Amino acid sequence: MSVLEIRNLHKGFGSLVVLDGVDLSVEKGDVVTILGPSGSGKTTLLRCINFLETADSGTMIFDETSYDLARMTRADKSRIRMRTGFVFQNYNLFRNKTALQNVTEGLIVARKMEKKKADEIGMRMLAKVGMAERADYYPSQLSGGQQQRVAIARALASDPEIIYFDEPTSALDPELISEVLAVMRNLAEEGMTMIVVTHEMGFAKNVSSKSIFMEGGKIVEQGPSKEFFTNPRMERTREFLRMEEDRETASSLNAGKNS
Repeated sequence: MSVLEIRNLHKGFGSLVVLDGVDLSVEKGDVVTILGPSGSGKTTLLRCINFLETADSGTMIFDETSYDLARMTRADKSRIRMRTGFVFQNYNLFRNKTALQNVTEGLIVARKMEKKKADEIGMRMLAKVGMAERADYYPSQLSGGQQQRVAIARALASDPEIIYFDEPTSALDPELISEVLAVMRNLAEEGMTMIVVTHEMGFAKNVSSKSIFMEGGKIVEQGPSKEFFTNPRMERTREFLRMEEDRETASSLNAGKNS
């Protein structure tokens, strides 16, 4: 049974069409990776289904309740956000709060949870991502990878049914990417439902259950990741995967030269 369905989602900015009739279905335990060139609409799709942008039209079915994405009430948005998590590309941590305070802020402010209970949950989530020993550190004292792991702990703290990841490794130095992907891989193994916008082909190929290729605001191809990578149906998908493979090969060679 689907946890989330999106039907015929449209979004534009002025005369620019960014999403042109996108359909998406996510079942419990799915790890869905969304791939595509810059400007294909991947991030806008995530922002629309988490209400950071307002869709022009489209339907969301979340846990069997249907919503008009262009006419969501504040109460509906809040109700769904309480059951989802979002991990941003650039962490979005409060600079004046410790790692633990960043994780517990939403629990205390939005959910009115008492501080003692919020701190217990926060420490448990920081331990889950390997950051318990740095609970009292401020973001400026943490590497990019460590900050992103705190951001993941924050998303986990609300016990979400689904987590959206918007290119969670793209702001990281290459040597820090693996620590974030390892946390995400563990979450996938535990059955967390995730939608991940990413350029990390290895994660998409080896961890995700379903892959989607977008271009020009449309879904060009989607399917089980194993089939998607071994036998893509569309020539444009094959071309994109070849380009990404060449890019990763060049990146590995450059890393070898610089080591």
